[in-house]
Amino acid sequence: METLQFSDLSLSSDLLTVLQELGLKTPTPVQAQSIPLLLNGKDLVAQSKTGSGKTIAFALPILEKLNLEPRRIQALVLCPTRELCTQVAREIRRLGRKQQGLQVLLLTGGIPLRPQIEALRKGVHIVVGTPGRIVDVIQRGKVDFQNLSTLVLDEADRMLDMGFQEEIEAIFRELPWQRQTAFFSATFPAEIQAWSKTYQTSPQKISIEDKEEAAPKIRQIVHEIEAEDKFNTLVRVLQQHQPKSAIIFCNQKITVSEIVDQLLRDDVSVSALHGDLEQKDRDRVMALFRNGSTRILVATDVAARGLDIANLDLVVNYDLPRETENYVHRIGRTGRAGQTGLAVSLATFREAVRVQELEEIAGVKFEREKLGFKNQHGIAKSSIHRDPETQTLMIAGGRKNKLRPGDILGALTGEAGGLPGSQIGKIEIHDFYSYVAIASPVAKEALQKLREGRVKGQKFQVRIVTAATKPL
Repeated sequence: METLQFSDLSLSSDLLTVLQELGLKTPTPVQAQSIPLLLNGKDLVAQSKTGSGKTIAFALPILEKLNLEPRRIQALVLCPTRELCTQVAREIRRLGRKQQGLQVLLLTGGIPLRPQIEALRKGVHIVVGTPGRIVDVIQRGKVDFQNLSTLVLDEADRMLDMGFQEEIEAIFRELPWQRQTAFFSATFPAEIQAWSKTYQTSPQKISIEDKEEAAPKIRQIVHEIEAEDKFNTLVRVLQQHQPKSAIIFCNQKITVSEIVDQLLRDDVSVSALHGDLEQKDRDRVMALFRNGSTRILVATDVAARGLDIANLDLVVNYDLPRETENYVHRIGRTGRAGQTGLAVSLATFREAVRVQELEEIAGVKFEREKLGFKNQHGIAKSSIHRDPETQTLMIAGGRKNKLRPGDILGALTGEAGGLPGSQIGKIEIHDFYSYVAIASPVAKEALQKLREGRVKGQKFQVRIVTAATKPL
């Protein structure tokens, strides 16, 4: 079969000439599958990793369908960070350089608002922006989307991670119902699936990973031990596999507390999650774990229901689950989005029949892996003992203070903050407090910037939190 070329697609001669000048002849898989669908006006849900060429995949159809007269917004591209918006806008301008009069506006925080509003007044064809700034200009009544025909959400899962769900839904409500909508995302959590169902019409779905790669791959190991050796075996499992993140499941909250106390004595990065925690403490524990500020979470089944944790390296069944279906629920926390996961179960010799039942429900024969001798690797040298790559800041303000993720992001990356967006992770807004993940090397700088500056014109208490820190 001949390889598909850009010249095989229904693109104008101007766009093909630009592609040729740029040395681009063969589309990447995401481009080859997305461009024909988008040119035909289809709504699209595309799973695509960073670096797969997705910007060209949506930029070419936007430019192909653009009407340069008059100057009205016909396409909106939402991105999670100012840096990504800048890259996308630059790529669109590069591809559209032969379209005379093309106006592409970057609409993000960290840039003075007045010139952006003036550009909107004069008229633009394509807007590339962050959700927070887009909502800002909508609320000010400075943007007109009546002629918009295409909406693209780039890195949609990352925008969810940064807490932009409310802003994005507010934007949806302001756009014409008759439009083309495309989601590009590395993963598809429940929120994006709900958006697709609500805001798209008969969307076409593509995945660049093959089915075998995208399917969960979970190694399942069992260690059959004496009951009194259980905690020692857990430590050896952590030493052997050295996970960056792990959930340890127990059947009782007293067991959770005992494990956490023992691991804390070894200075391990760990926290507890069980039904007795107040909601504010549960929110803090989960924010720290999702951000990577805590490496290990010890939890009961009741507390862990509905958890959605990305990039979880290891699940340990410290206690075999009482209900068989909970086994599948537990191990399903790892091995997501095509990644390889690891599930280790600790079973006493008396639980041999129970192990067989779990093997039947899982449809696999568990591995019987040998562990190294005691303290072979040394828990003090394992990854769970190292300082985390991310620290979490807690801000004493939330929804009730009318704070949005874009306000916090703007305070950190704008002129006063000056931090790159790549150093800022998930932002969670609660009613009276907010959490933001910061790369450890710049966490103290971010703390100082927020303490000295203002968020949405207001002063808030800010601190770096750990699992043991009480809320503000």
